[in-house]
Order: sequence, then C-alpha cells, then structure tokens
Amino acid sequence: MADPNDENKPDSAPTAAADPDAKQAAPEQAAGENEKLNTENIEKLLDQASDSLDEAVGGKVSADANPQPFALGDLTQDDAPHERQPIDLLGEVEMDLRVELGRTQMRLEEVLQLRSGSVVALDKLAGDPVDIFVNGRLIARGEVLVMNDNFCIRVTELVGA
Repeated sequence: MADPNDENKPDSAPTAAADPDAKQAAPEQAAGENEKLNTENIEKLLDQASDSLDEAVGGKVSADANPQPFALGDLTQDDAPHERQPIDLLGEVEMDLRVELGRTQMRLEEVLQLRSGSVVALDKLAGDPVDIFVNGRLIARGEVLVMNDNFCIRVTELVGA
C-alpha cells in the first residue's frame, strides 16, 4: 500500500482546498478564454463570409462601393410570329361559369317565407341582356333563349378588359 503522505508521488493540480486563490482565478481565466475563443470564432466566420462574398461577385468588395440600380433589358413584345398552340391544350381547364339574370335584396324573413311558386322580382326587365361571368369576372352579355325545352344563352356582346 502507498503511503498517503509520500512526497515522491507525481505533482497533481492544485485543489481549491490547497490554494484558495485558485478558486477565483479559474473562473476568470475560463471566462477570458471563452471570450477570446468566441471573438476569434466570430472573426473567423466574418472572414469566411467576406471571402465567400468576394468570390460570388468576382472581386474584392469595398465598403465605399457605389451600388448601381439593376438595369432590365428590353421588355417590349416581340413582333416575330410565334408558333400557335392548339386550343386543345385548354380542354382540361375547369372554370366557374355563372349567368346572372338579375339581382335583388331581401331580408332574411322574406327568404324564409319563399315557397314553391313564389315570385322574386329582379332589377332587370324581361328582354334585358344577362351577364355572363367566368371565375367571378364579367366577360360577356347575352340573351336567354329556350331551345328544346332547355334554357340557353346567346352571347351578344363580349366585354373588354
């Protein structure tokens, strides 16, 4: 067995009990090293970012650089004839088509009193053109027809943008 009081054993680090000043010096030293490491890491990251930016723009970027506005090229429409696409490309496109005969305002009480055979007065007269909406946008006007016991709409006017 080894003697605990043997002085020939290797040097060990001072403990807090043996050196009371070491207790205070260790946290200050550790904080200083962490601060130094953090500062060095931050500077290294900034240098890497700066190098990457220089590489991306193809040269050194200076703080005195004068930024220039981005210049767009010619955006006018090309007059060259384009290859026409067949209308069949639109065959699978779904749209909401709505025909509006007219409008009215009613109180909820009046709506609840509607029954089969009730008449609702609209703001348009018989024979006035009806509005045709596609996806909520007015695109045309037309007249109501009856063909083979079905209601139909004949487009009489296309509405421009």
